[in-house]
Amino acid sequence: MSTSGRRGGSARVASPRHPIKLVSALLLLALLPSCTIRLEASGPRRPAIVTGDDAITVASFDFPESVLLAEIYAQALEAKGFTVKRALDLGPRELVEPALERGLVEFVPEYLGSALDFLERGSHPASADLEATRREVIDAFRTRGVDVLASAPAQDANAVAVTSQTASKYGLETISDLTPLAPRLVFGGPPECPSRPLCLQGLQRTYGLRFKRFMPLDASGPVTAAELAAGEIDVALLFTTDGDIPARGFVVLQDDQRLQPAENVTPVVLHEAVARFGRRFTELVDAVSAQLTTEALRLLNRAMSIGSKTPAQLAREWLRTKGLLGG
Repeated sequence: MSTSGRRGGSARVASPRHPIKLVSALLLLALLPSCTIRLEASGPRRPAIVTGDDAITVASFDFPESVLLAEIYAQALEAKGFTVKRALDLGPRELVEPALERGLVEFVPEYLGSALDFLERGSHPASADLEATRREVIDAFRTRGVDVLASAPAQDANAVAVTSQTASKYGLETISDLTPLAPRLVFGGPPECPSRPLCLQGLQRTYGLRFKRFMPLDASGPVTAAELAAGEIDVALLFTTDGDIPARGFVVLQDDQRLQPAENVTPVVLHEAVARFGRRFTELVDAVSAQLTTEALRLLNRAMSIGSKTPAQLAREWLRTKGLLGG
């Protein structure tokens, strides 16, 4: 589980912004046992809806970065002639993952470590090893009738950040560099951070970090960024794709002891859809993923946060710059 519930984590509750949509989706899930049919023996073991259409339904979790990612993949597919339906801002993983398994949606841009934690309920913890985590996720999804496509370089993981001035003053490059300094520094992050194994608990266990004081703030949000920039805190828990990192010149310290699991953006697709759309589909999705970097998501998230453009507009511009949209 992520520290704050971002990345569609189980700590996140259903968004109240679209109650009718979420209630409708939940009702659909509740009705599934009476309206689903079983696929052929070579398909998923679990029941799935067979829609019979030629569209692929791309879904997102209920936070802006996920909506943006869904738009990027959806528009790339549309540009190459695929028919796409959207289920954006659908809800947390507790809603989206069952909807994927049962065929209500067919494509979700996932985050590796968070997906594994949800699927395995912590019985097979994700690691910083990308390939090892991918193998675990592939195995976990296989029994659910879902295929795991190529992972992007982009990761939305927990990050320990300082200002450029603090990094320069103390010569900070890695989290380990904080160890002798921590008793003099104030650490800020989401209120639940002290009780989370990937936040203060993990930093104490893995790095021996014991800060002078913890200041509860928000989850890699504007409050945390403002307090760090103002010097009210010395060290902050942010997300690696936070747009404030480049905008404010924050320095992300290297996780040299590999505490944080691999959280690479990874499309997961209903097996029946992969079989239906074939190699042209998977190669296109993989080509989009190959271009997605953490830095790119930081810049896109920053643009969304200042409200200059919508996720759909930003997705279109980014795809065009990468030659994935044409025109």
